[in-house]
Amino acid sequence: MSSNTLVAATARPMILALLLSGESYGYQILKRIRTVSGGTIKWSSAMLYPVLRRMEDEGLIRSDWRMSEKHRMRKYYMLTDRGRKEMDVEKAKWSSIQKTMKRMWDMAEAAE
Repeated sequence: MSSNTLVAATARPMILALLLSGESYGYQILKRIRTVSGGTIKWSSAMLYPVLRRMEDEGLIRSDWRMSEKHRMRKYYMLTDRGRKEMDVEKAKWSSIQKTMKRMWDMAEAAE
């Protein structure tokens, strides 16, 4: 799996998790992902906005345009009830994957 594939696979659960703590707009999402990852994940807006559109089409998030404090229009994204439920599903899936990978790595190290 290429790093681009891995980033694409994790985008949806990361956005769901991020929006669980409250609404956010695109640039803020990009900054928060970079901060939380310690700078190791650097999404581009070209990657982010299509994912947000798909998630909105699926009913996981909704958005509305608002004027920012700097008098600029910003599109804010927030979770829907369906998105909250999907967050629980994604969390369970990724937790299982993480636990399995840890076991695999532990087994490989023990065999060395």
